[in-house]
Amino acid sequence: MSEKVLVTYATKMGATAGIAAAVGSELRAAGFEVDVHELSAAQAVTPYDAVVLGSAIYQGHWLPEAVRFLRRHERQLRNRSVWLFHSGPVGITSHQDQPVPPDVARLARLIAAPPIKTFAGNLQPDAVLHHPDLERLTTDSRDWPEIRTWADEIATTLLAGAHT
Repeated sequence: MSEKVLVTYATKMGATAGIAAAVGSELRAAGFEVDVHELSAAQAVTPYDAVVLGSAIYQGHWLPEAVRFLRRHERQLRNRSVWLFHSGPVGITSHQDQPVPPDVARLARLIAAPPIKTFAGNLQPDAVLHHPDLERLTTDSRDWPEIRTWADEIATTLLAGAHT
Protein backbone atom coordinates (compact mmCIF):
# COMPACT_ATOMS: atom_id res chain seq x y z
CA MET A 1 0.00 0.00 0.00
CA SER A 2 1.23 3.47 -0.83
CA GLU A 3 1.38 5.41 2.37
CA LYS A 4 2.57 8.90 1.52
CA VAL A 5 0.78 10.98 -1.10
CA LEU A 6 1.62 14.39 -2.52
CA VAL A 7 -1.32 16.43 -3.77
CA THR A 8 0.06 19.44 -5.59
CA TYR A 9 -1.49 22.04 -7.82
CA ALA A 10 -1.11 25.19 -9.90
CA THR A 11 -3.95 27.66 -9.51
CA LYS A 12 -4.79 31.03 -10.91
CA MET A 13 -7.91 32.02 -8.99
CA GLY A 14 -7.97 29.42 -6.21
CA ALA A 15 -10.49 26.90 -7.57
CA THR A 16 -7.84 24.27 -8.25
CA ALA A 17 -6.47 24.71 -4.73
CA GLY A 18 -9.91 23.96 -3.33
CA ILE A 19 -10.16 20.79 -5.39
CA ALA A 20 -6.68 19.70 -4.26
CA ALA A 21 -7.62 20.30 -0.62
CA ALA A 22 -10.76 18.18 -1.02
CA VAL A 23 -8.79 15.36 -2.65
CA GLY A 24 -6.22 15.53 0.14
CA SER A 25 -8.93 15.40 2.78
CA GLU A 26 -10.52 12.30 1.24
CA LEU A 27 -7.16 10.54 0.99
CA ARG A 28 -6.39 11.36 4.63
CA ALA A 29 -9.78 9.96 5.64
CA ALA A 30 -8.80 6.74 3.84
CA GLY A 31 -5.71 6.49 6.05
CA PHE A 32 -2.97 7.95 3.87
CA GLU A 33 -0.34 10.44 4.97
CA VAL A 34 -1.00 13.36 2.63
CA ASP A 35 0.78 16.63 1.93
CA VAL A 36 -1.17 19.23 -0.03
CA HIS A 37 1.05 21.96 -1.49
CA GLU A 38 0.97 24.56 -4.20
CA LEU A 39 3.55 23.60 -6.83
CA SER A 40 5.99 26.27 -5.71
CA ALA A 41 6.22 24.50 -2.32
CA ALA A 42 6.50 20.97 -3.78
CA GLN A 43 10.21 20.64 -4.40
CA ALA A 44 10.55 16.87 -4.77
CA VAL A 45 8.44 13.82 -5.45
CA THR A 46 10.96 11.28 -4.12
CA PRO A 47 9.51 11.21 -0.56
CA TYR A 48 6.12 10.16 -1.94
CA ASP A 49 4.64 6.87 -3.08
CA ALA A 50 1.92 8.56 -5.13
CA VAL A 51 1.30 12.00 -6.63
CA VAL A 52 -1.89 13.84 -7.57
CA LEU A 53 -1.21 16.91 -9.70
CA GLY A 54 -3.77 19.48 -10.76
CA SER A 55 -3.64 22.58 -12.89
CA ALA A 56 -6.06 25.27 -13.83
CA ILE A 57 -6.73 25.14 -17.56
CA TYR A 58 -7.11 28.42 -19.44
CA GLN A 59 -7.64 28.79 -23.15
CA GLY A 60 -6.75 25.15 -23.64
CA HIS A 61 -3.45 25.28 -21.74
CA TRP A 62 -2.24 24.16 -18.34
CA LEU A 63 -0.47 26.75 -16.24
CA PRO A 64 3.24 26.82 -17.18
CA GLU A 65 4.43 25.88 -13.69
CA ALA A 66 2.41 22.64 -13.82
CA VAL A 67 3.89 21.64 -17.17
CA ARG A 68 7.39 22.48 -15.88
CA PHE A 69 6.77 20.32 -12.80
CA LEU A 70 5.80 17.36 -14.98
CA ARG A 71 8.88 17.83 -17.18
CA ARG A 72 11.26 18.29 -14.25
CA HIS A 73 9.99 15.25 -12.34
CA GLU A 74 9.07 13.00 -15.26
CA ARG A 75 11.62 10.28 -14.46
CA GLN A 76 10.63 10.07 -10.79
CA LEU A 77 6.93 10.10 -11.66
CA ARG A 78 7.38 7.05 -13.88
CA ASN A 79 8.04 5.01 -10.71
CA ARG A 80 4.99 6.24 -8.81
CA SER A 81 1.25 6.10 -9.05
CA VAL A 82 0.20 9.43 -10.56
CA TRP A 83 -3.17 11.04 -11.19
CA LEU A 84 -3.67 14.30 -13.07
CA PHE A 85 -6.60 16.69 -13.14
CA HIS A 86 -7.41 20.09 -14.52
CA SER A 87 -10.09 22.57 -13.62
CA GLY A 88 -11.48 25.68 -15.11
CA PRO A 89 -14.60 25.34 -17.22
CA VAL A 90 -17.60 27.30 -15.95
CA GLY A 91 -21.06 27.96 -17.30
CA ILE A 92 -22.87 25.63 -19.67
CA THR A 93 -19.71 23.68 -20.58
CA SER A 94 -18.52 23.33 -16.99
CA HIS A 95 -19.11 19.59 -16.78
CA GLN A 96 -17.68 18.64 -20.15
CA ASP A 97 -14.23 17.11 -20.40
CA GLN A 98 -11.67 19.57 -21.67
CA PRO A 99 -9.17 18.58 -24.35
CA VAL A 100 -5.80 17.71 -22.87
CA PRO A 101 -3.08 20.05 -24.11
CA PRO A 102 -0.64 18.11 -26.35
CA ASP A 103 2.40 18.76 -24.15
CA VAL A 104 0.54 17.48 -21.08
CA ALA A 105 -0.87 14.48 -22.98
CA ARG A 106 2.66 13.49 -24.04
CA LEU A 107 3.99 13.76 -20.49
CA ALA A 108 0.98 11.86 -19.11
CA ARG A 109 1.75 9.01 -21.53
CA LEU A 110 5.41 8.98 -20.47
CA ILE A 111 4.51 8.62 -16.80
CA ALA A 112 1.66 6.18 -17.54
CA ALA A 113 -0.96 8.33 -15.82
CA PRO A 114 -4.61 7.34 -16.21
CA PRO A 115 -6.86 9.68 -18.24
CA ILE A 116 -6.76 13.25 -16.99
CA LYS A 117 -9.84 14.23 -15.01
CA THR A 118 -11.65 17.48 -15.78
CA PHE A 119 -13.36 19.32 -12.95
CA ALA A 120 -15.55 22.37 -13.34
CA GLY A 121 -14.11 25.63 -12.11
CA ASN A 122 -15.09 28.52 -9.92
CA LEU A 123 -15.19 32.02 -11.32
CA GLN A 124 -14.74 34.36 -8.36
CA PRO A 125 -16.57 37.70 -8.31
CA ASP A 126 -13.27 39.60 -8.11
CA ALA A 127 -12.26 38.09 -11.48
CA VAL A 128 -15.32 39.71 -13.00
CA LEU A 129 -13.97 43.13 -12.03
CA HIS A 130 -11.14 42.57 -14.49
CA HIS A 131 -13.35 40.92 -17.13
CA PRO A 132 -16.87 42.45 -17.07
CA ASP A 133 -17.97 40.26 -20.00
CA LEU A 134 -17.73 37.28 -17.60
CA GLU A 135 -20.27 38.67 -15.14
CA ARG A 136 -23.01 36.26 -16.26
CA LEU A 137 -20.70 33.32 -15.49
CA THR A 138 -19.87 34.19 -11.88
CA THR A 139 -20.42 30.87 -10.22
CA ASP A 140 -18.87 27.96 -8.40
CA SER A 141 -19.40 25.07 -10.79
CA ARG A 142 -17.26 22.58 -8.87
CA ASP A 143 -19.05 19.29 -8.24
CA TRP A 144 -17.89 18.33 -4.74
CA PRO A 145 -19.45 14.84 -4.75
CA GLU A 146 -17.69 14.12 -8.07
CA ILE A 147 -14.38 15.34 -6.62
CA ARG A 148 -14.79 13.17 -3.52
CA THR A 149 -15.73 10.15 -5.65
CA TRP A 150 -12.60 10.58 -7.78
CA ALA A 151 -10.43 10.86 -4.65
CA ASP A 152 -12.09 7.72 -3.26
CA GLU A 153 -11.25 5.90 -6.51
CA ILE A 154 -7.61 6.91 -6.06
CA ALA A 155 -7.66 5.66 -2.47
CA THR A 156 -9.22 2.36 -3.53
CA THR A 157 -6.56 1.88 -6.21
CA LEU A 158 -3.74 2.66 -3.76
CA LEU A 159 -5.22 0.39 -1.10
CA ALA A 160 -5.43 -2.43 -3.62
CA GLY A 161 -1.72 -1.99 -4.32
CA ALA A 162 -2.34 -1.34 -8.02
CA HIS A 163 0.07 0.97 -9.79
CA THR A 164 -1.37 3.02 -12.60
